[in-house]
Amino acid sequence: MAGDQSLKQSRYEYIKSFEHHVKLLPNTFLVVRIDGRGFHHLSAKFGLEKPNDRRALDLMNAAARAVLQEIPDIPLAYGMSDEFSFIFDPSCSLFDRRESKILTTIVSTFTSYYIHLWSSYFPDKHLSSPMPSFDGRVVQYPSFQNLRDYLSWRQVDCHINNLYNTAFWALVQKGGMLPTKAEETLQGSSAGDKNEILFCRFGMNYNDELEQFKKGSVMYRDYANETTGLLDTAPQKSPHDEPSRTQKGKGKKRPRKAEIMLQFTDLIRDEFWNARPWLFLQR
Repeated sequence: MAGDQSLKQSRYEYIKSFEHHVKLLPNTFLVVRIDGRGFHHLSAKFGLEKPNDRRALDLMNAAARAVLQEIPDIPLAYGMSDEFSFIFDPSCSLFDRRESKILTTIVSTFTSYYIHLWSSYFPDKHLSSPMPSFDGRVVQYPSFQNLRDYLSWRQVDCHINNLYNTAFWALVQKGGMLPTKAEETLQGSSAGDKNEILFCRFGMNYNDELEQFKKGSVMYRDYANETTGLLDTAPQKSPHDEPSRTQKGKGKKRPRKAEIMLQFTDLIRDEFWNARPWLFLQR
């Protein structure tokens, strides 16, 4: 019987040859960016506040925090509106760097926590079909400067979109304009024009808007408060020596021990990075 069972199993073993696994390039920074699918409809369906709903942004942050807690290989994440970018270090070997495994794990983990935590942030708005969902992509960047440029791009986009939306909804909600008329008013306008509209027409100073709205959410692992010190800088006997079992164990535990911090801060200038040398040692 055992022999027959083994024969039956091996008979169908060939089916594995149809599987195709794409491995991401080694020594590259990996960015997994997830985006909400049809969130314009979701926002209208649940009557979310415009231009920003603080509860919706806090829910996104809570789901992202859960991803970092579940997957210690992520040292940094950045989010705005209905998107979040999760960054992996070039040394990451999660799932042997198989693209589909990394992508699907991030998207499914984020989505499941987003739905699970929904009632904590919207207790008066019960989810119904179609349920919130997210898509995602993986992008590889060969250098730390490329990664910083990516994050700068997303943060600049956050500022541009938020300034536009703040002016647009001020014209609609406070100025009584129809959406089409508000779009016409803002078409071709500069940042200065939008600031002038906000201040002169509505007495609003854009600088007083919440930093969370203007800069997005920066979530990272903070090792500064670890009692064991910032970094294990003890030299190896040789550059080619393999880390000891104890060192490997410490390396695996360190991300789980680190505190996950949330800040609404500038990622474009050097200050953030200079103050956190433990983020992405391969710079």
